[in-house]
Amino acid sequence: MEGIGRRDAVAGAAALAAALSAPGVLRAQGAFDLAIVGFQMSSETHARVANAAAGAARAKGWNVTVLNSEGSLPRHAEQLDALIQRRPGAIIAAMGKPVEAEAQFQRARAAGIPVVTVMAGSSAHTLFDIQVNEYKVGADAALWLLGELNYQGNILTQRFEGNVGTRIRGKVLDVVLSENQAVRVLASHTMARTQSWRDDVRQGFQALLLRHGANIQGIWASFDGQAFVIDDLLRARGVRKGQVKFVSIDGGAETFRRIADPESTLQATVVIPFEEMGTRAVDAIERIVLQRQPRESVTSGPYLFLDAFLVDGNNVRRFV
Repeated sequence: MEGIGRRDAVAGAAALAAALSAPGVLRAQGAFDLAIVGFQMSSETHARVANAAAGAARAKGWNVTVLNSEGSLPRHAEQLDALIQRRPGAIIAAMGKPVEAEAQFQRARAAGIPVVTVMAGSSAHTLFDIQVNEYKVGADAALWLLGELNYQGNILTQRFEGNVGTRIRGKVLDVVLSENQAVRVLASHTMARTQSWRDDVRQGFQALLLRHGANIQGIWASFDGQAFVIDDLLRARGVRKGQVKFVSIDGGAETFRRIADPESTLQATVVIPFEEMGTRAVDAIERIVLQRQPRESVTSGPYLFLDAFLVDGNNVRRFV
């Protein structure tokens, strides 16, 4: 494990297991026990999935434990190990890391604990991943931006390679740009940190604006949280809505507020239904685990796909 010794990891997992079994965590004897792990709950989208799932489960009378990995892969692994030791009825991993947590998911499967992931990517050891079609999402965002630019001009991009969804969005953007070479990427910043990601984006994109700000016509951000930071930077520089065409991806109340706000520079987003993903994960667990329906009755493959849609100034009033 990175940044933590094996002895500390074992001790941490044991302490977490003890905390999970303490009074107040298992509240109703005999009720179904669901554990939800959000990888980075300071990210609005992770929290929206986890909180929606928790609300749906509690409405069914289930016991619910919600854990926050705080963007740390070692902590994520520790939490999953502790949950496997405790043996809940099922686990939902919001924006989990199937590749990095493969050993934990394999142990969960061996222990008979079903796992549903959300916006994480598939694993041979989980039931399935709830997703949108990230290739379509990436294309919708890229084509909105190029259309607003009339397929010519200079852009900056803010990327994140540490998540499969944001990584796909960036790759699709690159494919679109390869076929429309009158639009040129002057520079990109790739977010490297997860625990202090806002500072990372602020520092990195500020440097891009200082160097290229006078020569750009468009900005693409891989998710809305990054876009909020960039929007604040642009506003501080006196940029007005429409001067720079600006698109991001995720959706949500704060995004819609900014798109509708004439003082904000953010103009469009591709909306992903995060709350529905959380509730659909709970419904799927109820059907598969409690009602003993076959997994194929929920989805036939490794993904359960939901629909995404674009919101900009033309339709944002329907959402604010």
